[in-house]
Amino acid sequence: MICEAPPPRVTQALRQLRDLGLEPVTAQHLLLKAMGQNLAARSWLISHDTQALTPTEWLAAQALAARVAAGEPLAYVLGEAGFWGLTLRVSPAVLIPRPDTETLAHWALALTAADAKVTLADLGTGSGALALTLAQQRPHATVWAVERSPQAMAVAQFNAQALGLSLRWRLGDWWAALPRGLQFDLVVSNPPYIACNDMHLVDLGAEPQTALVAGPDGLRDLSRIIDGASRRLRRGGWLLLEHGHHQAQAVAQLLRRHGLARVSTRADLAGRPRCTGGQRR
Repeated sequence: MICEAPPPRVTQALRQLRDLGLEPVTAQHLLLKAMGQNLAARSWLISHDTQALTPTEWLAAQALAARVAAGEPLAYVLGEAGFWGLTLRVSPAVLIPRPDTETLAHWALALTAADAKVTLADLGTGSGALALTLAQQRPHATVWAVERSPQAMAVAQFNAQALGLSLRWRLGDWWAALPRGLQFDLVVSNPPYIACNDMHLVDLGAEPQTALVAGPDGLRDLSRIIDGASRRLRRGGWLLLEHGHHQAQAVAQLLRRHGLARVSTRADLAGRPRCTGGQRR
């Protein structure tokens, strides 16, 4: 008669997951997920290190580990990602929020007073990371979120409901999705900006390609957004855009060509030019 080994205790489970080649933090997150614990509470594993997993929990942990080992991004496996202190649901319908995009959020918040009754927009909201950050940090603002993917919009709206934040939603393509004649004090966008033949797309195969690829030079959607900005920004209003680190000069030229002033660029956490913006005169 063959006797199956009992499920491991927390400490043993972490060791076995690391033996599969997982990073320690990844192993901790997967075990917390499998055991139904808060992913931010890694200290729970320390205080429960001798607790035995149930057979179901251990099977779940191994299944999650197999997905990571097969190359699925950890955020999709966990079903959530952090951005500006918010915990957001993510799925393959949306890009995984990245710390570099917090550069855009920081710049936008620096341009708006905490109690300002302004009108803001996020074009291509995806998971809602930028729009929800603006709505939380600027509670007196009216925030519009535009998204052309119904599946992505559903994720963003779930996140808004979970966070108790109220936004105005529009499904459609960039400026065309918004009410005619509506103007904004500030607009942010992290649009597709990767060229269709970029070698880095191989590493991003799990994420929605329509949210990444923008024509042969990566400037297609950036150009469209900039082209409509002067009609949609109030006087003194700002347009802030995330782009590839090699595109800052091209984006700055487009902004100036379409009449925006005070054009400047902000660097990401690695010191690379990541966001460029301009102000309507």
